[in-house]
Order: sequence, then C-alpha cells, then structure tokens
Amino acid sequence: MLRFVVSEGEAGRRVDVALAELAAVPRAQAQRWIDAGRVSVDGSPARASQRLHGGETLAADPPEPVTESLVPEAIALVILHEDQDLIVLDKPAGLVVHPAPGHPSGTLVNALLHHCRDLSGIGGVLRPGIVHRLDQGTSGVLVAAKHDAAHLALAEQFRDHSIERVYFALVRGMPSAAEGQVDRAVGRHPTDRKRISVRTSRGRAARTAWRVERRFPASGVSLLELRPSTGRTHQLRVHLASIGLPIVGDPVYGRGRSGVAGQLTELGLARPALHAQVLGFRHPRDGERMRFEAPPPPDFAAALDQLVRREGAAP
Repeated sequence: MLRFVVSEGEAGRRVDVALAELAAVPRAQAQRWIDAGRVSVDGSPARASQRLHGGETLAADPPEPVTESLVPEAIALVILHEDQDLIVLDKPAGLVVHPAPGHPSGTLVNALLHHCRDLSGIGGVLRPGIVHRLDQGTSGVLVAAKHDAAHLALAEQFRDHSIERVYFALVRGMPSAAEGQVDRAVGRHPTDRKRISVRTSRGRAARTAWRVERRFPASGVSLLELRPSTGRTHQLRVHLASIGLPIVGDPVYGRGRSGVAGQLTELGLARPALHAQVLGFRHPRDGERMRFEAPPPPDFAAALDQLVRREGAAP
C-alpha cells in the first residue's frame, strides 16, 4: 500500500495528476488504479478529477506486478553499480528505456528483466523498475529500482529536486552570456500532440541551469553543461530550443531542421548530442550519498575532437 500526505503544494490538483507525480508513474497508470477502486482520499474512494485541498491522506493499492507480456532479453548492459536495492547503468544512445508503440522489445526493461529477474512493480506492466528515463537518443547514467520501497525512496528524491543531474550538450549557437537559467513551464504543444513546448497554457514548472563549457566559433557550436532541477519530458531539448540554442542533431526541436542531417553527418553523430554524465542521490536503504559518472561515449567524444580540430585549422 502506498500512502502520501498531500502537501499544500498539491492543493488544487486533480487526484490522478498528484498520484502520478507522488508515485512516479504515468498518469494513465494512476487513472487505471483509480478506475479499479485502488485509490482513496482520507479513506473514501477517489475520483480521477477530484481536486485536492492539502492535508489529505492519498492511498493507493497497486496490483501485483505482471511481467508475462515482457520477454527477458540478453542485451548487454554497462553496469556502474548494483546492490540488493538498485542498479545504476550507463545507457547507450539508441536504447529505448521501456516498451512502447513501435518498440515492443529490445528495450532496457527487457534487458533488466533478464539480468535482475526481479524489479519494482510500481511502474506497471511495461515499466518495472523504471524511476526515471532518458530519451532513446540520449546516453548516460540511469538508475532502476529492484523493489517498491527503493522505487518510492528514489522517486521522492526526484520529486523534491535533491537528485544531482549533470548533462552535456552540443548546441547550435554562441550564447552571449557565460551561464544562465531557463525557468519556463513545459507541456503538450498546442497543435502537435507528439511534441512538448513552452507555448502551453497547462504546462508544468520546469527549470534548467546552463553554463558554457566551451565555444567553437569556427563551427557555430557550443558545449554546454546543463543542470536541470526538474525532470519533465524533453525538458532540456525544449528549453534549449526556446532560447535559440537547439541541440545539435535534434530532429524534433532543432531549429532549421533541413540542415540537421548534414550537420549530423559532418560530426559523425546519428542522434541528438545530449549526454547524462552525472547522477547523484541518497541510497534508499541507508541514506548514504552516492554519485556516478559516465564519460561521453565514443560518438560524442569524436564529435568534440572534430570540433577542436576545426578550431585549430580556422584562420
């Protein structure tokens, strides 16, 4: 049984929205729990559209995890750390985190089921163990939970923004300042439901701090260090595009999409140039602070080398 005391910050929110964030599950899954009568507010059955006032006890009784529909697959994993509670991985670019339309197998979840045999069930049938995710094209550090208590403890840290996350991105453009912050809510694009946008009336608060690591004037590209304090879908890609610094190779949010393919070929990349280099958190069992780092993968490192060489050859 999951129990949460609704904070003042959740006041006015729908039950399904609040539960999805508190339990770190997709909103559709929270709605399924509610429809099945597995969610209550102060002991009374909850409705998805019910508004919270703050101070209530929100309880959910998730069904037992079902994974029969998923096939464990012997996919190679780069393991940075593993214990009885969690596993920390260096996810390669191109690997989808969990099954979804168009990707029914060959995902990180399939690999985890083969390696771990047992994962937390809060994420649901298709997302066992998944506390957070990285886009298919993003490489870097990711943590998965082996049981529900670990899942909830990690999810709480993501929710209260105590997780340390450091990304590096190659972007098109030369920032005029050395550092800055984007503090703009993100949500579904008003006309294209497959995209996320800052132009939304129902977005969720999102903040990204950025700092210039290096400029490459000969190529019109900059290397940025990114520190997001929230973890919204496509947040970094959308925030950078919104300030005129789209990530190199981003086919969805990149400015001047017609030139993306040529730039990708030029730098030897086949995906957006975004890498999750650092992940730090408190261990869910003893509270010990842990920090993991994954160096840029070969394709990202090769692109950087090429940019450096161009600077040396520039007149």
